[in-house]
Amino acid sequence: MASQQGTVDFLLDQMAGAGALVAKKMFGETGLYCDGKMFAIIADDQLYIKPTDAGRAWIGTPQEAPPYPQAKPWFLIGGEQWDERDWLVQLARRTTDALPPPKPKAAPKKKPAPA
Repeated sequence: MASQQGTVDFLLDQMAGAGALVAKKMFGETGLYCDGKMFAIIADDQLYIKPTDAGRAWIGTPQEAPPYPQAKPWFLIGGEQWDERDWLVQLARRTTDALPPPKPKAAPKKKPAPA
């Protein structure tokens, strides 16, 4: 079941202070990017944050669950935390800061010149 656009919009608004946020549709769900780094997934109207040591330290003892079948567990952030704007912004920022920079996109392959 795909997430509702209202859920995506609400969470983007709640985390707006974390940096440049972008939501991208992927595999029937939504990936959240902050400053070019994918840090969260919204799947079935639930928020999953990519696990990092910094995120774990901020959350304490996070609940973990896979965002989709065969995925590794991510931090599942319960709806009761969604109204805590400052807490979510800090979680997003700390997680993003702990992630490596995005890999540069490969240059497109040039076609050989016609003979």
